[in-house]
Amino acid sequence: QVHVVESGGGLVQAGGSLRLSCAASGSTFNFDTMGWYRQAPGKQRDLVAIISSGGSAEYADSVKGRFTMSMDNAKNTLYLQMNSLKPEDTAVYYCHVRTPRGRPYWGQGTQVTVSA
Repeated sequence: QVHVVESGGGLVQAGGSLRLSCAASGSTFNFDTMGWYRQAPGKQRDLVAIISSGGSAEYADSVKGRFTMSMDNAKNTLYLQMNSLKPEDTAVYYCHVRTPRGRPYWGQGTQVTVSA
């Protein structure tokens, strides 16, 4: 069983920055991939960024150059640094963990609101 908790969302003006955190825990936590998804009202949940256990990362085109992931392996925590935020970045951001056996886990989500 893996427990996933996001934090760091909030309200920010366009052009501002936020850093999201995703803390994962379990008796013997290990992962295949960890990543961030977001879902705006009335829209589907989309991938924002994903990182493999080997360290390779991918970003959605809409956030490339503005968002950066980093991983603190000692704390089993994934961060998403979001800069130059735009109103269209407004969404609930979810952390996703896939274990080496392929089982997926989601956090409860954290709201990010960017005002114009």
